[in-house]
Amino acid sequence: MSELRRLLTGIGVSPGTAVGPLVIVSPPPLAPADEAPTTDPEAAAVKVRETLAAVAAGLTAKAAVADAHAKPILEAGAMMASDPGLAIAIDGKLQAGKGITNAVTAAVEEYCAMFESLGGYMAERVTDLKDVRDRTVARLLGQPEPGVPELSEPSILAAHDLAPAETATLNVETCLGIITAAGGPTSHTAILAAQLGIPAVVQAAGILEVPLSTIVAFDGGVGEIIVDPTDDDKVQLAERKARRAKALAGGTGKGATKDGHPVALLVNIGTADDARKAAVKDVEGVGLFRSEFLFLDRETAPTVAEQTATYIEVFEAFGDRRVVIRTLDAGADKPLAFADLGHEDNPALGRRGIRLGAIRTDLLDDQLEALAAAYKATGADVRVMAPMIATRQEARWFAEKVRAVGLPKVGVMIEVPAAALRAFDVLSEVDFASLGTNDLGQYTMAADRMQGELATLLDPWQPALLDIIAYACDGGARTGHPVGVCGEAGGDPALALVLVGMGSPACRWHRARFPAVRTALSLHDLVRCQQMAAAARAAQGPVEAKRIVLEMADKILLDLL
Repeated sequence: MSELRRLLTGIGVSPGTAVGPLVIVSPPPLAPADEAPTTDPEAAAVKVRETLAAVAAGLTAKAAVADAHAKPILEAGAMMASDPGLAIAIDGKLQAGKGITNAVTAAVEEYCAMFESLGGYMAERVTDLKDVRDRTVARLLGQPEPGVPELSEPSILAAHDLAPAETATLNVETCLGIITAAGGPTSHTAILAAQLGIPAVVQAAGILEVPLSTIVAFDGGVGEIIVDPTDDDKVQLAERKARRAKALAGGTGKGATKDGHPVALLVNIGTADDARKAAVKDVEGVGLFRSEFLFLDRETAPTVAEQTATYIEVFEAFGDRRVVIRTLDAGADKPLAFADLGHEDNPALGRRGIRLGAIRTDLLDDQLEALAAAYKATGADVRVMAPMIATRQEARWFAEKVRAVGLPKVGVMIEVPAAALRAFDVLSEVDFASLGTNDLGQYTMAADRMQGELATLLDPWQPALLDIIAYACDGGARTGHPVGVCGEAGGDPALALVLVGMGSPACRWHRARFPAVRTALSLHDLVRCQQMAAAARAAQGPVEAKRIVLEMADKILLDLL
């Protein structure tokens, strides 16, 4: 055995195995601590704007030739670099005498703090904003923009973290896998890696100390990393990869347990383009259409006609398959230029989602009118649900509005613990619910899901979160109204079994995860899933919960992770 061989562990976030030489992404240049103060703020401001414009132009050029995954991410970065508010904030730092790169850094730090306090969509944009900062500082220092180096051979990338713009543009032919020292299960790196089919591990302490070009083997399902693996290690990983491919080979068709209990496998989408691409895949419909993408980054709200045209396009793409659409999930965490409700001390817990809709009823009424028109034009299986519902009264108010325009099925998102605990009351007013496990987890554990250091608390196997989910599913069973799952939790083949065992009849996630979950379901009957759910809830922590379930499962399940 090699003297260099050692084991590292992290959090597996994208399944698959990889073996290859390690390429370490160099950290971006920092603003020099000894940088001279600015003596000509006006000239420095001009230079900053020119540099930001160059960064925006570079990202826009990349977006023009990027695929559907990368294009919107690169465009978002370009938009941030073009934000006049950021340039004005940098002006203030220059006027205060900071050196030019330190002014950029200080202004971006303030923006990041603001975005993180907003939570949700805005908090997820922090990584994009830091990427713009790093590119700008590098250009101001006369250095190349940071990023993934050109890979001359298939390699494994290691980094402190990867910006979405970097992850989205990776070539799956040369990038065998991703290992980061930071990040979390719901970070952009994790989600994009899964979408691209690249094995990935986050929160891998010690990976950046491994020498460049060292051969590394790892499993993106369980988070195990072998530095300088032996031939036996490589053989075992290769055998596992082959077993996984064999197990997934027959994973097509509708989702169901071994004894035929149906579990709908539904895709999450955000745009009409997403719909067109997902509709031709082996999916049973849309579990979550995030309609806010029609509203974001606009100075005025989309018209009823504009919305109707988009909804018709999405509904027609899926034919007679269901389409579950979430009404506008915006507000304090996704501020809109045309719906600014003013300052809030704690915006992440403020007037967002349905709370914004109750204040700006014109926005909600227009959206429901457009949805009703698209439904009447297509006859599609349309199901409309509201975000951030917390009480029975909110659910009743929303249901009355949906039914008043002639839409056939109304539901709610359960992402607030109050709604889960009182699910019987809430579901008595509507036809279905969908569990937003990402937000429900962070609210249950009081842990920001964008903060990688809290990844353990945000583990979807946390028994406390499973208890909250069970309350919601119990409310669904008592009312006879289904409670599905959306969020990354449903994409874990083992956890999907637990969720089905608690009573969830549908799972929603990115389509790349369908085969593994479909196969896992086919290996276990409903009673076994129910036994797994009980055992996981009785565990003392997330690691024990998952271990117990894997011990109870068919051994093939280990090859699906």
